[in-house]
Amino acid sequence: MGIPERETLSIEFKSDRKTIAEGVIVDEVVALSNTDGGELYIGVEDDGVPTGAQPQHRDPLQMNAMIANKTVPSVSVRTTILTESGKPVVRIEVPRSASVVASAQGRILRRRLKANGEPESIPMYPYEISTRLSDLGRLDYSAQPVPDTTREDFDPVARENLRNIVGKYNNSDKTLLELNDEELEKALGFTTTVAGRIMPTLTGLLMIGREDVLAKAVPTSEAALQVLVGTDVKVNLTYKGSLLRTIEDIAHAIKPWNPVTEVSLGLFTSPVETFNGRAIREALVNAFGHRDYSMLGRVRVLIDDMGLTISNPGGFIEGISIDNLLTADPHGRNPCLMDALKRVGLAERTGRGIDRIYEGSLLVGKPLPDYSESGPTSVNLFIARSEPDQEFIRLIAEESEKRSAPLPLQTLLVLDALKRQRRATIEVLSRTVDVRKSQLVQVVELLVESGLVEAVGSAAHREYRLSSKVYKRSGQIKEYVRQADIDSIRYPELIMRLARKQGQVSKRDVAELLHVGPDTAYYEIRKLVKSGDLLAAKRGPDAYYVPCV
Repeated sequence: MGIPERETLSIEFKSDRKTIAEGVIVDEVVALSNTDGGELYIGVEDDGVPTGAQPQHRDPLQMNAMIANKTVPSVSVRTTILTESGKPVVRIEVPRSASVVASAQGRILRRRLKANGEPESIPMYPYEISTRLSDLGRLDYSAQPVPDTTREDFDPVARENLRNIVGKYNNSDKTLLELNDEELEKALGFTTTVAGRIMPTLTGLLMIGREDVLAKAVPTSEAALQVLVGTDVKVNLTYKGSLLRTIEDIAHAIKPWNPVTEVSLGLFTSPVETFNGRAIREALVNAFGHRDYSMLGRVRVLIDDMGLTISNPGGFIEGISIDNLLTADPHGRNPCLMDALKRVGLAERTGRGIDRIYEGSLLVGKPLPDYSESGPTSVNLFIARSEPDQEFIRLIAEESEKRSAPLPLQTLLVLDALKRQRRATIEVLSRTVDVRKSQLVQVVELLVESGLVEAVGSAAHREYRLSSKVYKRSGQIKEYVRQADIDSIRYPELIMRLARKQGQVSKRDVAELLHVGPDTAYYEIRKLVKSGDLLAAKRGPDAYYVPCV
């Protein structure tokens, strides 16, 4: 492995022509370790030209020991000597730290990109240290006491509202209702004892703090709701009260902008919201429960012509990414706060609120929730505005009734993927569906047994697609026949399969099936008539043909 072409967030070059100081080496190691880890090259100029490392820096064991001794906690690096263009270059591989690392002199640094795209190492400020520890799961910021506050800063009305919410939701911890105020606050982590004095925690103030106290002590607790129709601002609200009231108020304010579509299910009709109400509540709880309260900014809810967006400051924490949202072990940035939200009944007790968000879209055949605009400083959820897939809803309802149980999330994800991709192997599904591969195989096989999915091909190259039963329900039998093997079988075979499925076939049917013009469609039909496979049942403009017995 040679020297990279340029410096990046994880690659740093250091010239050694004037003998670089050990302190500079240690600082760069600290910065890399406090970011994403990476590689430090000693004896390379900023433009990537190797000029060589000094002899005293070419002992890997000595370099490893020096860095370990001058970092706190000790960073274990791997040092190797490269030869580039006849010049000795020292490469130091730096791991990403599971904590916050400092030099022995107390310098704490991190990496960042300047406006021109070049990397640099800069000091890490106190609030960034809290954020880093929270991201790594080493600090529960929400459990920390808030200086200069007392129990008198709790709002009695908010506390009573909390009791009402506990009584209202079925999944709440009803034993909380038996406690007096002080016991209730202690049980939910709203207070902690510091030097013999009871003090409110960040969780306590967020949940039942007075509005004036929140504005002063926790200004990052604010939230905003905007509704845009075209470029016209229809709603522009700011929320500065306790979390419980804010979540309830935003959910209520969204209702007039969340129209309902009636879907027929046999003898009954079922209302389908544009944005699933349960999913909205879970998304709001996640936004407030997992945001970084040490960062400036607020939770923002936006409804516009495209859909619903909920964003919050603070990126995904360590171990969570867009690719594993549904399979990663549930853990968050603010365990104390999330535990309180679960116990009062606002959040899923299992910690799987993200499942409810996905189910809200999957159960009605809408596009999946989109987290692609999330980054290191924010999480952004987008739910597209779209019409429900009524046939898909009926299919799910009938299958759930047949099983006498709701379809699992994993089953819904596979059905949705096959609806979008038409056909896919297990390998393809494992890359596009957030389901563990061992579980994915089981889900697909159960769907094959139920008749909703068909397997095509040998074991080595087996593909899966939605069955003819599913396509028939939605009136897309031509799409089914075309998907059955359009790339590998000839036109006559496709036409005959469609004719047998429908009982008859017309020139328009064949043109739609093969994506060809009417002349080509008629030519292919005539060949089958001449061969005795099709019989003209009606002539003229509305001509159609039936398969010969």
